[in-house]
Amino acid sequence: MNNEVKLLGAWPSPYVLRVRIALNMKSVKYDFHEEKLSSKSQLLLQSNPIYKKIPVLIHKEKPLCESLIIVQYVDDVWFSASPILPSDPYDRAIARFWTVYIDQTLYPTMRSIRGASEEDEKKRLIEEVRKGLTMLEGVFKDSSKGKGFYGGDQIGLLDIALGSFLGWLRVVEIINGVKLLDQNNTPELLKWAERFCAHSAVKDVMPETGRLLEFSKTLAKG
Repeated sequence: MNNEVKLLGAWPSPYVLRVRIALNMKSVKYDFHEEKLSSKSQLLLQSNPIYKKIPVLIHKEKPLCESLIIVQYVDDVWFSASPILPSDPYDRAIARFWTVYIDQTLYPTMRSIRGASEEDEKKRLIEEVRKGLTMLEGVFKDSSKGKGFYGGDQIGLLDIALGSFLGWLRVVEIINGVKLLDQNNTPELLKWAERFCAHSAVKDVMPETGRLLEFSKTLAKG
């Protein structure tokens, strides 16, 4: 077992997925400690005493919290392979801006769809997510510069930030009988999503949609 790098997480978490993808991109060997969401381990509580949540990366016995902070740390420490953040300062700032939008606006709106009791409210939230994805389609065209990913030839920060939510996006589509990524409104993102999920750093850690769907049903019961 590799004791230098540990990741505390849970398989359904898109935030944990981000870190796993980043570590895979850098070919970093790590121990994955599966946390039970109903019963947090003592190691987790000690490692993240402020928020008491996953993911937590422990590197050389030093803990780090918050997914995007961890991803950027991984990029800084293992800098010699597959850079995650853009080298250009402006491109780096733009990538960070849109990751904040995804975390603070797009994903919370997507999560709110499940709890919407009124049909009109649900439709409004679905439309908000569609608008957000349409904007990110435009960002993709600008950032990718005609290549396969937001990061160009290789997965970058924005790819990881958005791609980590693809499984849950599909769950929302299935439960609500809608298409959020489609050929008419987001054709480039649709193709990007296929490339992202097939990437060697992603395919073995991306949760299966069916398994996420079953997990979402247990959340609904709770």
